[in-house]
Amino acid sequence: MNKQTPSLTIPYIPELENLSQEEIIHKLDNCGERRNIDCLNWKEQFPYKPLSTVAVAHSGKNIYIDFFVRCNYLRAVNFENNSPVHQDSCVEFFVSPNGETPYYNFEFNCIGTAHAACRMSRHDGTPFTDEQLDRIKRYPSCGTRPFEELEGMFSWNLLVVIPLDLMGVEYTGKPIEMKGNFYKCADLTSDPHFLSWAPIDTKEPDFHRPEFFGNITLA
Repeated sequence: MNKQTPSLTIPYIPELENLSQEEIIHKLDNCGERRNIDCLNWKEQFPYKPLSTVAVAHSGKNIYIDFFVRCNYLRAVNFENNSPVHQDSCVEFFVSPNGETPYYNFEFNCIGTAHAACRMSRHDGTPFTDEQLDRIKRYPSCGTRPFEELEGMFSWNLLVVIPLDLMGVEYTGKPIEMKGNFYKCADLTSDPHFLSWAPIDTKEPDFHRPEFFGNITLA
């Protein structure tokens, strides 16, 4: 794979702390940084490519991430903390604050159920507690009630607000260099797919690969 490592500078917008949900989304649309989650790394096995984008900014205390997806199937079976949300219509943010291990995986299905952990690898991690997960604000356009798979044409968004201290970051006004990736997946839907922002060079789908993270700067 010869693709250049992508870069993202997350702008500092302190007034996000005082805005409503609708105002935050509007602010991210106009002043945040938007990226496509469109790397089809395993095209032969999983060719489906739903429209998936992410808009991000930070306030110095929290990182604000607004995912937008347009897809043919919608599934949200998992509703308990740290359940396997990747099986559902799912969006994810993985970040390595120091550019190396540990890294943090934040995974959300379309109704906002969260799975998160601090990890050294896929099989070596410490799941977030219920108290930690409760600190992550989630605003799903699909509501919060679980449902079996639906077929049709769906557009949905999920706004998440993640405290920086949950990922071991303290912002002091100076740029912070990190590594990370954004993902879109839906393992158990009728059209499974595995998309990423930064390309991944593996034979099989595997998001737990920090060596393929893109460059992320908190401005």
